[in-house]
Amino acid sequence: MRVAMFSTKSYDQHYFELANVEHGHELTFLEPRLLGHTVSLAAGYPAVCAFVNDQLDAHVLRTLSEHGTTLIALRSAGFNHVDLEAADALGLTVVRVPAYSPHAVAEHALALVLALNRRIFRAYNRVREGNFSLEGLLGFDLHGKTVGVIGTGKIGVLFARIMTGLGCRVIAYDPYPQAEAEEVVEYVALSELFARADVISLHCPLTPQTHHLIGADAVAQMKDGVMLINTSRGRLVDTLAVIEGLKSGRIGNLGLDVYEEEEDLFFQDLSDRVIQDDAFSRLLTFPNVLITGHQGFFTEEAVTSIAHTTLANITAFERDHGTIHRVTSEQVV
Repeated sequence: MRVAMFSTKSYDQHYFELANVEHGHELTFLEPRLLGHTVSLAAGYPAVCAFVNDQLDAHVLRTLSEHGTTLIALRSAGFNHVDLEAADALGLTVVRVPAYSPHAVAEHALALVLALNRRIFRAYNRVREGNFSLEGLLGFDLHGKTVGVIGTGKIGVLFARIMTGLGCRVIAYDPYPQAEAEEVVEYVALSELFARADVISLHCPLTPQTHHLIGADAVAQMKDGVMLINTSRGRLVDTLAVIEGLKSGRIGNLGLDVYEEEEDLFFQDLSDRVIQDDAFSRLLTFPNVLITGHQGFFTEEAVTSIAHTTLANITAFERDHGTIHRVTSEQVV
């Protein structure tokens, strides 16, 4: 099957070409994001492969359909960037990668916790400059602290297990409690989690109900000096509310691998440009904020799994046989 692959980097091409030996699809690797003004690049391709910051709104989907596309293969678990109602109405099939390596994201969340707590990034820069002072590097023992996990899917449960192994008490909130999670967490109301947790880590999907889950009201309920970690979806966090929390000291540490307006920032080199996002630039001024550019998923195992599952979805669609991880406006299969 001919596939136009948008937002691709050298590592995408490497791992997809390795995985494609088994499938034999005709892959065209395109560096631009899939947007209204780039959608014409997909003309004549029956399948399009998109990433998290591509925009598959009604206009883009309609244009794809008019140009012969019938399959949208997402190489991501999230699908909030796709207008699924429009896709369904146009008869487009949308598939995703429901899981690739939950260990990768859970371990990255831990890395943010440890790096923030012990100021590893500041210590690294100091030592390189010959500054061995410990002033400003004071952390705290994680052992005995209370960690709040919001969302207890595979990643949330793995993160909870990791923190339990460090001697933390783990409490969790999820509107759909999991039996597996109850082995390692105590489920509580969201307001109680905000009030009790020394560290809060987000592992829930982005839905209309969770958009800006962490806003001014949520921050006001948190303990002074709380550490907040988000490796899930950027729009779970209201950036302006969190900035106010940092200024007041209510938020003592902030670790982000995702950002609510990351589409124009992440996955590209902007080191020779002035960043135009004032809120993001403000976050970078805080010494207790650590931001990584959506790299939580980025391990060899995860990227390999993403490539294999994406191509297997395309093969199953083409042959009308095999496992296909389809998403629609009404259900996730």
